[in-house]
Amino acid sequence: MTMPPIFKKIVALFFLLAAAVPAARAQMQVDITLKRTLYLTYEPLIVNVTIQNLTGNSLNLRDTEGIPWFGFQIETLDGRPIAAHGSQHTNEPLLLKAGEKLTRAVNLTPLYPISEFGGYRIRASIHAQSLGRTFSSQPLNVEITEGRPLFEKTVGVPADQPGGGETRKITLLSHRLPNSTQLYLRIVNPDRGVVHCTHRLGRLVSYGSPEIRLDSANQIHVLQNVAPKSFLYSHIGLNGEVLQRKTYQQNIKRPALKHGADGLITVIGAQEYDPASEAEKQATTPSITDRPVPLPDSDTDLSPSDERRPKNLLSR
Repeated sequence: MTMPPIFKKIVALFFLLAAAVPAARAQMQVDITLKRTLYLTYEPLIVNVTIQNLTGNSLNLRDTEGIPWFGFQIETLDGRPIAAHGSQHTNEPLLLKAGEKLTRAVNLTPLYPISEFGGYRIRASIHAQSLGRTFSSQPLNVEITEGRPLFEKTVGVPADQPGGGETRKITLLSHRLPNSTQLYLRIVNPDRGVVHCTHRLGRLVSYGSPEIRLDSANQIHVLQNVAPKSFLYSHIGLNGEVLQRKTYQQNIKRPALKHGADGLITVIGAQEYDPASEAEKQATTPSITDRPVPLPDSDTDLSPSDERRPKNLLSR
C-alpha cells in the first residue's frame, strides 16, 4: 500500500523531532553525586554538582526575573516538595565556555529543612535563559536518621565567651554507617533552637567507649579509640569551633583524659605523634604492626573513601 504524501510528511516530521530531543537534552549535562546515602540529622549533607556545556557556544548563566540559574529540587519520597529556607537564593553570574565542565560542592543542610527523619529525593537544576530551558540531573535518594546518644549534658556559656549567659546542650552520638561506626558531637542552643554544629569526629572502634570531659570553661574534650592502640583527641568550643585535633599512640595501658590543677584537661598514658611524619617514615621502613592513624580532617580521613567529605565546600 502506498502511503499518502501528507502521511509521509507527518512521519518524517515525527522522526526529525524525535532525533532532535536527545540533542536538545544534551545541550547541558547536569550530574550529582553523594558520598553516602545515610546521614545523621543536622549533619552537613554535601552534594557534588557537575555541569558541562555541550551547546558548542559559551553560555552566560545568570539569575533572571527571579529565576536562579542554579538550584535544587528536593522532595520527600512520597512527593512532598521541600522549599528552601528564606524566600529566594541568588547566585553569582557564570560564563561557561563551550565544552567546559564545572563541579561545585554544596552543603544542603543550612539551605533546606531536611532535618526530619525519613527519605528525600534530590535533583540539581540549571536554568539557561539564553536557551529558554531548565536542565535537571537524575534524582538521588538520601535517608536522614539519628544516632545513638552516648552522652548528654546541658551547660552554661561563660560570660567572657561568645554567647555568654546562654545555654548549650552537648550530645555525643554513635552512628552506624555501612562500613564503619562513626562518632558525632552535636551542640545546640535549646532556648533558641539553634544547632551550632553536628561534627563527625571520626571512626569509633567497637571495643572501645569514647571518653568525654568538660573543662572549667565547659569546653568539650573527647578521646576516642580509632584503631588498635591509636586514639584521637578533639577539643571543641561551645559554639562548635574545633580548637584542637591530635592523634595519640597508646603506651601500656589505655590512655585517658585528666583534669589538671589549672582546670585544663590533658591526655595521659599515650604519646602524641604526627600522622604525616609517621606515614613518611612508614614509607621507607614498612611495618604491619604499628600503622599511623591520620586525623579525620578534609585532607586525611579515617573513614572509608565513600564516606569522606570533599575539600571544596561551598555552603551558602
